[in-house]
Amino acid sequence: MRVTKLALTNFRSYKNLELEFGPGPITFIGDNGSGKTNIAESLIYLAYLTSHRVSQNLPLLNSGSEQAIIRAEIERDARTLQVDLEINANKANRARLNQNPTKSQREILGALQVIYFSPEDLDLVRGDPTHRRDFLDRLLIARTPRLAGVISDYERVVKQRNTLLKTHAPENALAPWTEQLINLGAQLSAERVALVEALSPHVVANYANLNEVKLAAISYKSSTDGLSTNTEENSHLLTARQIEVARQEIERGVSLIGPHRDDLHLQLGDFPAKGYASHGESWSMAISLRIGSYNLLKSEGAEPILILDDIFAELDTTRRQQLTSVTQMAEQTFITAAVESDLPAELLTTKYYVTPGVVSKERPSDE
Repeated sequence: MRVTKLALTNFRSYKNLELEFGPGPITFIGDNGSGKTNIAESLIYLAYLTSHRVSQNLPLLNSGSEQAIIRAEIERDARTLQVDLEINANKANRARLNQNPTKSQREILGALQVIYFSPEDLDLVRGDPTHRRDFLDRLLIARTPRLAGVISDYERVVKQRNTLLKTHAPENALAPWTEQLINLGAQLSAERVALVEALSPHVVANYANLNEVKLAAISYKSSTDGLSTNTEENSHLLTARQIEVARQEIERGVSLIGPHRDDLHLQLGDFPAKGYASHGESWSMAISLRIGSYNLLKSEGAEPILILDDIFAELDTTRRQQLTSVTQMAEQTFITAAVESDLPAELLTTKYYVTPGVVSKERPSDE
């Protein structure tokens, strides 16, 4: 899989930008704030329908614009696919596949598969469980795009159920939402458990490859004991657990069971990574999660593109080499860097130079 063309209209700092790409590593070099990460973000948004930097659409739009457009031409499986995504400030986004309108923007999920690295990846180890749940759910969507609907529906149900709990709604009003919470939660839990089981050996192997002494391990940590890859069994367990906490939910006004309360547990040796891992170990674990994700998708027949967003400046030589080795496996890699000296010397790459609103293969003058 590779992106052959990318066009941005009123996206972030770009009123109009058109680029063509070949295979292999492609690097965007520019000062912080010049707009290089905006290019990476457009591809991430196309792959996940969410940004890795902001939760709302408005910051994605060029100042004064009501709409932005991302258009990409993607080569995969010996065919070319054109994907257009219209991002709107005040209405639902709209998408096209090969110039044909889709009923939902979610229909373009899977057209572009992306595994990305960014400095914020340290939050996967050091941050709160939200970061790790998002990591799992994005990988689920990359692996099985239809699960985006399950995740979206589950989030909507939790939000509505919490609203009812806060307003002390009667049981007959709460019951249908509780049923949906359990049914969707059982599905999502089963998918996450299966994902962690499949991802685990790749993470363990990558962590060992970074010459770390401790053994790494990952596992799914649920607020309900005994959840597995069996949706029906999960449903029974969640039902029983919900009955146990029903009174507490009413008192606190929040849903206390379900995947929105779960976590991805990261272990280094005998201790959890969070709170015990050194700075270097935290980076090794974050890298292992990302490269492990790439390895998993590739082992299942996918060819995701890689995005390395301002990451080389954060890493030492060993970890840089590990990332460089992954770029050699990928058909296409997009890299952003503030200065060329941040790039490993052995990395052969097509270079673009970025100044505000402009992307060129010509190095800008120092004037």
